[in-house]
Amino acid sequence: MMGPSLGPVNLFGEGSQEAKGEQARMSSIVGALAIADLVKTSLGPKGMDKILQSHSRGGSVSVTNDGATILKSVLIDNPAAKVLIDISKVQDDEVGDGTTSVCVLAGELLRQAAELIEKKMHPQVVIGGYRLARDAALKALRAAAIDHSDDEAAFRQDLLNIAMTTLSSKVLSQDKEHFAAIAVDAKIGVGCPKRMRDCKVMIANSPMDTDKVKIYGSKVKVDSVSKVAEIEAAEKKKMLDKVDKILAHGCNVFINRQLIYNLPEQRFADAGVMSIEHSDFDGTERLALVLDGDIVSTFDTPERVKLGSCAQKRKTGSCSCELIEEVMIGEDKLVRFSGCPNSQASSIVLRGANTHVAHRSLHDALCVLSQTVKNTAVLPGGGAPEMLMAQAVEEESKRVASKHVVAMEAYAKALRTMPMHIADNAGYDSTELCAGLKAKHHEGRHTWGLEMDRGGLGDMVALGICESLQVKEQVLLSSSEAAEMILRVDDIVQCAPRQRQQ
Repeated sequence: MMGPSLGPVNLFGEGSQEAKGEQARMSSIVGALAIADLVKTSLGPKGMDKILQSHSRGGSVSVTNDGATILKSVLIDNPAAKVLIDISKVQDDEVGDGTTSVCVLAGELLRQAAELIEKKMHPQVVIGGYRLARDAALKALRAAAIDHSDDEAAFRQDLLNIAMTTLSSKVLSQDKEHFAAIAVDAKIGVGCPKRMRDCKVMIANSPMDTDKVKIYGSKVKVDSVSKVAEIEAAEKKKMLDKVDKILAHGCNVFINRQLIYNLPEQRFADAGVMSIEHSDFDGTERLALVLDGDIVSTFDTPERVKLGSCAQKRKTGSCSCELIEEVMIGEDKLVRFSGCPNSQASSIVLRGANTHVAHRSLHDALCVLSQTVKNTAVLPGGGAPEMLMAQAVEEESKRVASKHVVAMEAYAKALRTMPMHIADNAGYDSTELCAGLKAKHHEGRHTWGLEMDRGGLGDMVALGICESLQVKEQVLLSSSEAAEMILRVDDIVQCAPRQRQQ
């Protein structure tokens, strides 16, 4: 006697959804391709802009072609698309640039993989071929790197070229030479003021606003107005005594984290001491570090207090005394400190109609320079690295005797689409340009790439179009990792939304 037939078992709660196998994989690939296509047209020095409008902040509108800004602003429901956005954020956190390249390259790898999967190739075979291709591309990339770390002048020129290449696709591209020089000077600490002053700085965190009666939580009863005047006089004397103790330290600049009221400020002015009030807590900490001084709260032991200074030791051993001054930039007043002994930071003031986009552009250039200072190797730009890597992958595939060869060829094809997108976004014939570039690389001219000002080909090293090896490596690794992660998906489970309690 047979028992009742077993029906399908629903493991998930009501409202949950599940997609399996081919459906789950293709859903993931389609979602990732949608993200890649979103930012694809913003790639390169002549990429197109996107308008981002927010409904939560009064309908504010921003215009940008920065991939990181675009991806942070969009709300995505597809889980694979969110994976691609997370990978781009990792790229931004690690090296500060290349977020658009990561998404576009990962999308092209997935596009090629989708064609192979439709031809009944197993995803694990595709992943295996992609890994072989990635290793070959990485090896070729590192072999083509140029390192001028032993030549200071050549390395500085490399930094300038990298900064200008990074800024060429940003809103600051019209003045990229100017901002590139600013970024390089800020990174390697070049520049000295012409005027000099001997500054001995006291950095304090102490109340300097008690020249008026402030009594909280208690009451004071007096029988005449003169008694109130006596209390105020006592408070003023207490404050003036405190100022005298500060002056006994021998400082000529007094910086306080808290407010400085009129009475102590006047006493400081009479003594010829510059007083700066209301420096925020982080600013006070940084000042103490760069000025090599202590943060003081009590002033009874001058001999134990280490004053900060704006004096730098030159290589000759002489002391160069620098300047602290108040400067006007537009309508804003700023206090500038020059020649700090422990200075490891520089300040760049940006002003303009779209300061957010300008800030983001300069941020990318500074991040790329930071990586290049740590890893000094550079590469020619203009799509030359992608063509070089594609050729290396094809050469390596000739030594592989398995089905992985097909996946490696698809990897090389995906790499060659990157310069095609750059040419397409500039309005040029990408097929003709990339065919010519491929021929140049087969002739051994691996420094040749796309020159988008004239719409032709050129030697990127001679034209000064360079990229950081560290950034390009991270783009390759992150995009390959994202593609492999999405290709391994064969099941998507979406939990039921939580029901609100009535």
